[in-house]
Amino acid sequence: MAYGPGKSAIVNYGNRKDGFKAVYLNPYTGEVVGKKDWNKDFFRFILDGHFYLWMPPAIGHPVVAWAILIFVVLLITGLIMWWPKNLKKGNRDKSFKIKWGASFKRVNYDLHNVLGFYVMLLALVISLTGLVWGFEWFAKGSYFVASGGKTRPVVREKVFSDSTALASVSLPEDKLFAQMHQQYVGKYKYLSVSFPAAKADPIVVNFNPDDKTYYRRLFRYFDRHSLAEIPSKALYSKEYEKGSFADKLYRMNYDIHVGAIGGLTGKVIAFFVSLICATLPVTGFLVWWGKRKKKPAAKGIRVPKPAGKASIPEVSIA
Repeated sequence: MAYGPGKSAIVNYGNRKDGFKAVYLNPYTGEVVGKKDWNKDFFRFILDGHFYLWMPPAIGHPVVAWAILIFVVLLITGLIMWWPKNLKKGNRDKSFKIKWGASFKRVNYDLHNVLGFYVMLLALVISLTGLVWGFEWFAKGSYFVASGGKTRPVVREKVFSDSTALASVSLPEDKLFAQMHQQYVGKYKYLSVSFPAAKADPIVVNFNPDDKTYYRRLFRYFDRHSLAEIPSKALYSKEYEKGSFADKLYRMNYDIHVGAIGGLTGKVIAFFVSLICATLPVTGFLVWWGKRKKKPAAKGIRVPKPAGKASIPEVSIA
């Protein structure tokens, strides 16, 4: 894969069982200028925790997905609880301001109540975009709603390469890369050619005109022998600009989720929103714990004793 002029070419290799490694090459001389073991990469470790809580994917994925769904429910119900009963100044202050000089309990309550309100909308966006990967029914359902009732196309289509005519004596991947480079010269920030994993697999070309976002990626499939392009109706197999509103929204899901859709500013905002979201369970627990420790109110109503001497009525038994 190549990232354009002035940047190294990268070769990724390996498998899901043993992990992947990357070699960085000078694109002009082929000299190895760096290596990386993705199994030892810090951010890959963090990503595994974000996706699977460092558990096997079959276990960690549903755990994370259900946690996100519960968080969405808590956000919505929290907003309902927050909503001021009236617009009096006292209620506005409690709902929109943190009273820093108050007791710890009050400050903690305000941190949960007020900060939770300010980040609620963006927290909901981040959570809902996360649910697209968490549940297939949610991914298909959100596309169905956004498209006005259409079924979501496959994201990346599985196509097969079954011709037998050889393109040339050189590696077909080399020839295809040169062909794609010529076609997209000056237009791409990212261009990769994936070697077929199985005999019937095609060569996959991944083109992206932007190296900061992913929604404009384009995947193209080519016969591994004849290099003829294999047609595909997958979501990422047509240019972003030619997609419907639902296609574009679905393709932007990752970039919205991490804030990249708004550039560096968007990423910074997403970071602070996520940081505040991480504090909400803590402050919420402290609010619950504080209410739990309150002494129960005295039962019954006290009736004052009469001032005079109480008279006892006589009871006759027949």
